[in-house]
Amino acid sequence: MECKVSWMGQDGMAFSAQTGSGHLVAMDGAPEGGGHNLAPRPMEMVLVGTGGCTAYDVVVILRKQRQDLRGLRVQITSHQEPDAPWTFTAIHLHFVLTGSIDDRKAGRAIELSESKYCSVAATIRPTVAITHSHEIVDP
Repeated sequence: MECKVSWMGQDGMAFSAQTGSGHLVAMDGAPEGGGHNLAPRPMEMVLVGTGGCTAYDVVVILRKQRQDLRGLRVQITSHQEPDAPWTFTAIHLHFVLTGSIDDRKAGRAIELSESKYCSVAATIRPTVAITHSHEIVDP
């Protein structure tokens, strides 16, 4: 897997990234760090990647189990060290699933994603405490 990241100019801290699959992503810094707040921060992208990776797995697993999944949202909260390099110390994933879904199957799908299938979670797990919770909302 490859990506290219390019600085977008000397008047700020914006970067464009082109993924190996050909997609473009923008990133920017906070104004106090020289950015213009025009795009997500790189560390926010780590959270987005974690949430997206686990959500993907959960949808696949619940579909295979023929659950009536109609919607899925992941609310992600995190804690970082207060000093540089401000590494994540904890990430919590709260899954909100919509549909007629067996609670045990939902919990198991989330657990399997986080502990076995999600490559992002597997990458950060050695240094970050990852926890999760879920709720099911009937449509």
